[in-house]
Amino acid sequence: MASGPPPSAVKLYRPNRFVSLPAELDPATYDTSPEKRRAEAERLAIRARLKRQYQLQLNNPSPPAVIENPALIRWAYAKSQNVYPTFRPTPRTSFLGAVYALGPLLFWMFVLKADRDRIEKRFQEGKYKRSFSVFF
Repeated sequence: MASGPPPSAVKLYRPNRFVSLPAELDPATYDTSPEKRRAEAERLAIRARLKRQYQLQLNNPSPPAVIENPALIRWAYAKSQNVYPTFRPTPRTSFLGAVYALGPLLFWMFVLKADRDRIEKRFQEGKYKRSFSVFF
């Protein structure tokens, strides 16, 4: 009596409570419910209709002046108009804003003040003679 082929590794695999299930064996990736499949098919149909409409406008022998792509309009809106809902003022962002706004100003103030003080000290000691120059 010959038995059938040995069971595959997928059938022999038992989930371990210490190790997560591999993505290949996760039922959520391949075993979808009918309503999930129906919603996915509906989204695919909407996408196909929009694509067909855009292709018809694009390949029209007498095209309109502007071909509007709804996905591109949504993307442009999200990129330009919808900035603040994704920004949250936190202590970190407030600190970084102050550093980027005031940091360069304070740095250059310090550098220029130190240079002026150095030249003034050399004037006081008589080691620096200013030559007349129109430009600098």
